[in-house]
Parts: sequence; structure tokens; C-alpha cells
Amino acid sequence: MEAVQSSVDMIWMMIGAILVFFMHAGFAMVETGFTRSKNTVNILMKNLLTVSLGSLLYFIIGFAIMFGPSAFGLIGTEGFALLGREDIGFFVFQAVFAATCATIISGAVAERMKLSSYLILVVAMTGVIYPIVGHWVWGGGWLAELGYIDFAGSSVVHLTGAVGALIAAWLIGPRIGKYSGHSVNVIPGHSVPLGALGVFILWLGWFGFNGGSTLAADPTLVPLVIANTLLAASAAVLSTALYTKLRYKRIDASLTLNGALSGLVGITAGCANVSLIGAIAIGLVSGVLMTESIRFFDVKARIDDPVGAISVHGIAGIWGTLAVGLFDVANGAFYGGGVSVITIQFIGVAAIIGWTTLTVGGSLLTIRLFTSLRVSKEDETIGLDYSEHGTQAYVLQDVFKGAEPRSNDFAHRLTQLGKSVEAK
Repeated sequence: MEAVQSSVDMIWMMIGAILVFFMHAGFAMVETGFTRSKNTVNILMKNLLTVSLGSLLYFIIGFAIMFGPSAFGLIGTEGFALLGREDIGFFVFQAVFAATCATIISGAVAERMKLSSYLILVVAMTGVIYPIVGHWVWGGGWLAELGYIDFAGSSVVHLTGAVGALIAAWLIGPRIGKYSGHSVNVIPGHSVPLGALGVFILWLGWFGFNGGSTLAADPTLVPLVIANTLLAASAAVLSTALYTKLRYKRIDASLTLNGALSGLVGITAGCANVSLIGAIAIGLVSGVLMTESIRFFDVKARIDDPVGAISVHGIAGIWGTLAVGLFDVANGAFYGGGVSVITIQFIGVAAIIGWTTLTVGGSLLTIRLFTSLRVSKEDETIGLDYSEHGTQAYVLQDVFKGAEPRSNDFAHRLTQLGKSVEAK
């Protein structure tokens, strides 16, 4: 029976890992749909390279730092390249999480960050920055010893990625045309259907993200986790739709789609610790906070985030992590537990924000000593599909306003090849 149970547990964890991997398709579709068509290929390549590079870096160094024997509760010290480790299934599940954290940055810096600079940041995120946060919370580090609760990663994964996104977007600056004096200009995405498809894929993947984090096919815990995930996201969709209707006199499609993601991020920390009613309450608040946060960063802070990643993953991540201190059925403030849990949660959130700010900021400033963080004005105007990849996503033409065809463009090469065939 123990062997059968072990096999079932491993199958469940691998199903969770596969679902989390599939979330990268969701991230790619959300980022693609919420940005302009001239940058589609670049976004797809960033997401593909992030999961590939991130998985290898996490294998070589990240997993050991995160789950190796702890040095002073700060960092793991053994198990590099899985030497001496036999828990390969656990590594696979954690590797797809690491890539998820890094890809959050991609959306916030979309349409203007140089691909090579972005990939160097991915190396830092998946190799060191994220694994150290993970060690503090899930690897037996100092936050775990304090009693910090983050079941599936509202802060470990999402807040870490969002703080990195905030620092990167701030240092790189807004897209050309986003701000004109005191005016804030809307730069609409090119495909709401693609964005919606991405949200549904992410919602599906989140059942593996949270449900797989049980690390076992527990017949009591898994259904609760998945039910809480479903209800929180649903509540956030409704609260976002209603709030945008009241505030803007119409239901905003892009914000409502992001509402689902904010509810999913919000419930991730406490999905195993709160009741079904608590999950709904967390989701309802997540949608409203996310909506106001996007407006704040866009208008007040003037930080250009094309997909709302900072608000969805950061603000909702903070809320979800602190909400555990309120709604935890064992020790939450609403259940007679006082403020001890929420105090610990606050300490953890502050530590993660501080660490990620310093390390991501330092990484980007170091990169900037050797190369630029963003593409040239000309390349940004033409689109990163041409400047970085020599092609475009939808129409294979070399005709675009304000620029001459380039001899290294993929479409140009095909045209020349066609002419040589015709000549023969």
C-alpha cells in the first residue's frame, strides 16, 4: 500500500508540474494579446527562452540553493546539478515554478527591453534571486522557522517576480508615446481574444500550481485547495467587473481578465489554510485592489506596465500573503488567533521586497555597465520582431510605415530566394 500511495502521489505531483509548465503558454498569450502585434514574435521568444534557460539554471544551481542544507537559514549549500539528490520529481515541480517567477518580468518590460539584457536577468532570477527567497520560506530557512505561511507562492513566486518587474520597468522607462507631458496615453493591445485565451490557460494551470503544491494526492486537502482556487478567481472576476462598471461606467475587458489572475495570485498563499468563504473574500478584495493599483502605477507613478504584471502579481500577492493572517482557520485574526500570524506575514513580505529590490536593481545596473537595457528608438518604433528577430508574426511583408526594408529581414531573404528560383 505504501508503494501504491507513493506512486499515486508522484503522479499527482507530475500532473501538477505539467499544468504549471503549460502556464507558460498562458503567459505568452496574455502578454501577446495585451501588447502590439509588431512585438509578438519577441514576446513568444522571451517566454520560450525563459522556461528553457530557467530550467537549466535551476538544475545547475537554483535547486541546491533553494533546498540544500541550510547555512544560517539563508541559503542552501549542497545538491548542485542534483548531485546526491534522488528526488527528481520534486525538482521538476520546483523548476517550472522558478521559470514562472522569472517570466512575470517579461510582460512588464514588453516592447522595449533588449532580449539579451532580459535573458541575463533571467539567469540572475532563476539561478540566485528566486531560489534564496524560496529557501527562506520552503527550504527550512529563517522565515519558515518564524512560522511564515505561503503555501504555493503568493509571495515566494509572484511577489518576487513582480518586484523584479517593477524595478526593471522603472529603470528602463516607459514605451515611446506612453506619456506626453501630463497626459497618459493608452497603447492598446492588438488581440483581446489572445489575452482571454491566455487567462483561461493560466486559470487551468493554476489548479496544478496550487493543487500540486500539496506534493501528495491527499483526498482531503487537494479538493479544498482546488475549490479555494476556483472560488477566489471567480469572485475576483465579478468584483473587477462590478467595480469597473461603477468606476468607469462600463465593464472593462482587460481589467476583468486580469481580475481572474489577481484572484488566483491572492489565494495562492492561503489556499490550504482558509475556508471556502475566506477564499471568496480574498478574491473579492483582490479584484478591486488590482484595478486601483493598475491606475496608480499607470497614472500616478507613471511606470509603464503593458500587461499589469506589477499589480496582478505584486499587489495581489501582498494582499494574499497578509490575508492568511486574517483568514487562516487555525490561527488567523478572524478566528481568534490575534495578530501574531499577520505580523510574521508582514515581516516576510518586507524581507522579500527588500531582497528582490536590491538584487534585481543591482543586476540591472551591472548589466547597464556593459550594454543597454532597452533597444534603440528606431528599433522600438519599428517593433522588436524586426529588430531582434528579422521577422513578423502575422503578415510576411517588408512594408511598414516610416522604415526601409532591411537586408537581413527574414521576409526580405525569402523574397530574394523566390527571385533566384524564378530566375532559374
